[in-house]
Amino acid sequence: MRKLTYYVAVSLDGRIAGPGGEYDFFPAGDEQQSAAYSAWANTLYPETVPTAYRAAVGLTDVPNRHFDTVMMGLGTYRPAFDNGITSPYAHLRQYVVSSTLKPDVDPAVTVVPGNPLAVVRELKREEGTGLGIWLCGGGKLAGALLPEIDELVIKHYPVVAGAGIPAFDGAFDPTAFEVAERTAFPNGVTLTRLTRS
Repeated sequence: MRKLTYYVAVSLDGRIAGPGGEYDFFPAGDEQQSAAYSAWANTLYPETVPTAYRAAVGLTDVPNRHFDTVMMGLGTYRPAFDNGITSPYAHLRQYVVSSTLKPDVDPAVTVVPGNPLAVVRELKREEGTGLGIWLCGGGKLAGALLPEIDELVIKHYPVVAGAGIPAFDGAFDPTAFEVAERTAFPNGVTLTRLTRS
């Protein structure tokens, strides 16, 4: 079965964005540190770079390594949409969970008006490429999909947000994961991959 992976940046206090959806507060380090970290992450997870930026970072023809599908909530989709980009990850199958977004927003985007768990379960049963599903965000969607999340790839940044959108926003449901690997970078970011216990 295909895996659902939540690959996300998180502050020390567990926020994936500020109260208004801000994400520019995550420290990147100096120019050299930032470039080295970005190159490493882009090489490992090239499909997580939005289509509009792939050429600028040398990923134009780089194949997907881990995911062929992305699922996101409206809050994650909205920054691109508000800037006229209706298909931010054109190199992936795109699902946006929203009860307010029009279903014909873009031919390459499937709008999921309800029950994202059923959609994920259906996607996980598909056969084909052997690649997984990337849960891109946000916190409410991650909380709803927690029963189906197989893997977490958490980029911990050395900053406290103080308020904002939590990584998981759902019911109290303690769910154990095991650390599979951890990598620390000179810019203070720690990337941890965890698998469901």
